[in-house]
Amino acid sequence: MKLILIWILNALALIAVANYVPGIHVDGFAAALVAALVLGLVNTMIRPLLLLLTLPVTMVTLGLFIFVINGLLFWFVGSVLRGFIVDSFWHGVMGALLYSIFSWALSAAAAQLMRK
Repeated sequence: MKLILIWILNALALIAVANYVPGIHVDGFAAALVAALVLGLVNTMIRPLLLLLTLPVTMVTLGLFIFVINGLLFWFVGSVLRGFIVDSFWHGVMGALLYSIFSWALSAAAAQLMRK
């Protein structure tokens, strides 16, 4: 139940990002659900490997290269899925940053509501 709630909240966060960043487009809630699922899978399986492989560059840039990795993965998912479009790398970086913030805020609010 909790996993489904987080999945729905991440889809809502993705729709919110599409409303704030002009280069990101989501065709609807169903497309946002699929994109949130694929983003979760990519962040779970591919991102740790990329972080490990780029560790020297990440250390030299004091962790700022992680923004590049997040933006590339966000852009990659946008290029693979039909109903989720990311126009460019920089839109991907901004989208990944806002997606993280919105997802965190919605998950924190849901956790607070579930405690009461």
